[in-house]
This record gives sequence, C-alpha cells and structure tokens, in this order.
Amino acid sequence: MSSVTLIAIALAAIIALAIGLVIGYALRKNWYETKLDQATGTATGIIAAAEKEAATLKKEKVLEAKEETTRYRTQVEDELKERRSEVQKSENRLLSREESLDKRDDTLDRKEQSLTDRDNHLKDREQELNARAAKLDKSDEVQRAELERIAGLSTDDAREEILAQTRNELAHDQALMIKDSEDEAKATADRTARAIIADAIQMSAADVVSDATVTVVNLPNDDMKGRIIGREGRNIRTLETLTGIDIIIDDTPETVVLSGFDPVRREVARLALEKLIKDGRIHPARIEEMVDKARKEIDDQIREFGEQTIFDLGIHKMHPDLIKILGRMHYRTSYGQNVLDHSVQVAKLAGAWRPNWVRTKL
Repeated sequence: MSSVTLIAIALAAIIALAIGLVIGYALRKNWYETKLDQATGTATGIIAAAEKEAATLKKEKVLEAKEETTRYRTQVEDELKERRSEVQKSENRLLSREESLDKRDDTLDRKEQSLTDRDNHLKDREQELNARAAKLDKSDEVQRAELERIAGLSTDDAREEILAQTRNELAHDQALMIKDSEDEAKATADRTARAIIADAIQMSAADVVSDATVTVVNLPNDDMKGRIIGREGRNIRTLETLTGIDIIIDDTPETVVLSGFDPVRREVARLALEKLIKDGRIHPARIEEMVDKARKEIDDQIREFGEQTIFDLGIHKMHPDLIKILGRMHYRTSYGQNVLDHSVQVAKLAGAWRPNWVRTKL
C-alpha cells in the first residue's frame, strides 16, 4: 500500500471523526435544549402554582385579619359599654349621696332651730322664776316684820308661819307650772311625732316588691334554647350544677325560667346566662368561666350595696364580713318588701326618735 493511500485513509478517518464530533455536538446540544425547555416549563408551572397558592393564602390571611379586627372591635365596644355603665352607676351613687347629705343638713338645721327656740324659752322661764323668787323674798321680809309688830311673835315662830305660807304658795305655783308644761307637751306631742315620722320617711323611700323564687331570662330567638341545652343536655347540666339553680325550658317563646330559693344564686345564674347568650359560645368550659365571672361581679355588687348602706346611715366603720352580710340582704325580700331597704328604714326611724338629751350629747 502506497503512502498516498495511507494519507487518504487517514484524511478520511479524520474527516469522519470530525463529522461524528459535529453531529454528536449537534445532537447533545439539541438534547440539552430539549431538557432546558422542559425544566423551564416545569419551573414556570411551579412558579404559577406558588403564585396561586400565595394569593389564596393572602386572601385567607386578609379574611382572618378582618375577622380578628371585627372580634377585637366588638370586644372593645363591649368593654366601653361596661365602663360607661360603671361610670353611670358611680354618678348615680354620688347624686344619691349628695341628696342624702342635703336632706341631713336640712334636718340638722331644723333640729338646731328647735334647740335654739327651746333654749330661749328656758331662759325666759328662768328669768321669770328668778323674778318671782325675788318677789317672794321681799314679801317674806315684809310679812315677817308685820307679824312681829302685830302679833308679838318670836322670830322662830314667825319664821315657821311664813315658811308654811310660802310653801303653800310655792306648791300652788308649782302645780300651775306642771299644768302648763303638761298642756304644752300635749299640744306639741302630735306635731313632734308627725315630724319625726315625716323625717324618717323622707330619708328613706322604699319600693314594694313581691316575693319570688323564679327569674325570667329573655332569649333573642328560640334557636338559643337548643344551644343552652347542648348535645345530650351537657350544657344545661353543667350550668345547673355550677349555679345550684333549676333551669326550666318549655314551650314559652324566647324565654327561659330560672327556679331556686336562693336569690343570690339565682342572680348569678341569670347574669352568667345573659353573658353566654351575648357571647354566643356555649360549651361547658365557657359556662364555667362565665359563672365564675358572674359570681365575682355579684360579690362586688354585694360589697358595694353594704358600703353604700353604712355610708347612708352614717356608720364609719364596720367589719368587712358584716358589710358583706348587709349587702346580701339587697337580694332578699320579706312580705313584699326588700329586706335591706326595710332595715335602712328602721335604722333611720330609730335614729330620728332619739330623745333630745341624746341628740344634744351626740
């Protein structure tokens, strides 16, 4: 084989190798471009899916934020209403105390005027008695001198006779003074009694209420009855167990009846049920929370009623347990009258009926 042939074969091999390399590069480039297009499509799909999921999550978060804002706004409005109610109650208590103090000032002014008039009257009577005593002393001297001159009696005998006569005159004058005092006392007794009763009535005006062992709670709709009963009656059983009050749910529309002999427990049950109805979330855990909150509010009200009562009666110090017992009387009735109001009336009437010497000393 000649060198030319070898060279030709080598050139052919080189050319074939070059062509193979070019074709291989072109095929690999095409394969890479195909894979790149597939990866780009997959990435685009993933990005689109991610953007869609992000938009969905954004909408959900926006809705949750709106719900949270609405819930917070409702809670703030409820707290504002409660605070406004507490402020209004405080203003009413202050007005009541101011009126009580004004009435007490008027009563003290009338009593002071009465004491001043009586003082003046006693001074006049004292001057009258002093003048009468001086007149009697002068008459005694004149009579003694006259008796000694006419009868020739001794001084001791004349003194005895004059003393006897003086005693008779004084007894007569004393009888007249006693009669005048009795007439004056009879004339003023009815007027004084009416004034004392009127003062006591003005210091305490009481409402007449009826004895009751049930409390009615109004519902926004009849569907609320089923929520109060709960699944298999667990809600109503929990509420009855925690409060000790029977809850009666019958066919009466939009009404629930609370039955029990303890008015404080009945008031706790009423307040807790109203809070549950207003909140809307009724389940055993929430019921227990609302009952505890209602019990604390009732305890605060009991203490406020007791403190207000001792303030109105002018009692400056009392044991806290007695104040609490006094406040619980606000929720009890007897023969159609509130027990606490009746006790306040009796206390004020007893205070108005004190004798004059006791009032002056106090």
